[in-house]
Amino acid sequence: MSKESGGQPPWRGQWPVIGAVAVGGALGASARYGASLIWPTPGGTFPWTTLGVNAVGCALMGILMVLITEVWSPHRLVRPFLGTGILGGFTTFSTYVVDIQRLVDARRAALGMACLGATVLAALTGVWAAMAATRALLERRRRSA
Repeated sequence: MSKESGGQPPWRGQWPVIGAVAVGGALGASARYGASLIWPTPGGTFPWTTLGVNAVGCALMGILMVLITEVWSPHRLVRPFLGTGILGGFTTFSTYVVDIQRLVDARRAALGMACLGATVLAALTGVWAAMAATRALLERRRRSA
C-alpha cells in the first residue's frame, strides 16, 4: 500500500467524504425508488418516470454547481453529499439502460432508441437550462440589490 507524506494511507481522512456520499446516495436512491413506486412503468411502454427522474436530477445538479462554484464556498462535504450522493443516487442511468434493454427484448427497439436519445437530450438540456436560469436569477437579484 502506497502512503502519502507522513506515512498515512492515501484514504486516511477521507472517511467523512465516503460517509457523506454513502448517506446521500442512500437518500437519493430511496427517492428514485419512491418515484418508481408512485409512477410505475408498465412493461413494453416508454419509461417516463426514469426519464423524468434523470431530467430533474440533472437540472438540480446544474443549479447546485452554479451555487457552489459561483455563489458561495460550501463546507467540503456539501458537494459529495448533495452532488455525488443524493443526486448521483437519484439519477438513474443504470435503470435507463435496463429500461432500454427491456424495450429491445420486448421487440420495441425503436421505442428503446427513442428513450436513449430522449434521456441524453433531456439530461443535457436540463443541466444547461437550470444553470442558465440560475445564473439569470442571480444576475437579476444582483441588479435589484
